[in-house]
Amino acid sequence: MADILVTTTENIPGKDYEIIGEAFGVTTQSRNAISDFGAGLKSIVGGEIKGYTKMLTNSRLEAISRLKEEAAKMGVDAVVMMRFDTGSIAGDMQSVVAYGTAVKYQN
Repeated sequence: MADILVTTTENIPGKDYEIIGEAFGVTTQSRNAISDFGAGLKSIVGGEIKGYTKMLTNSRLEAISRLKEEAAKMGVDAVVMMRFDTGSIAGDMQSVVAYGTAVKYQN
């Protein structure tokens, strides 16, 4: 996969580019039953549920990786204005999408 720059900024210093289109990467993950049971117990006493934190961190990394793959297929150099969006599915699954504007350098 090409080295695609992904940035949350609108502009890339020193680069002129044309907008090619929207690019995104999505993943949906769930924890196993044992982790869900542990999370239920943790919700009684409060505090961070580390299993879910790890799942969401991994989901974000996977979504960015898939965003880069999609951008590479489009033949672009970078993705600007990258954002994340998340949502729950059926109460025990989490979907994460990374999306942004795919651009091609004009230099």
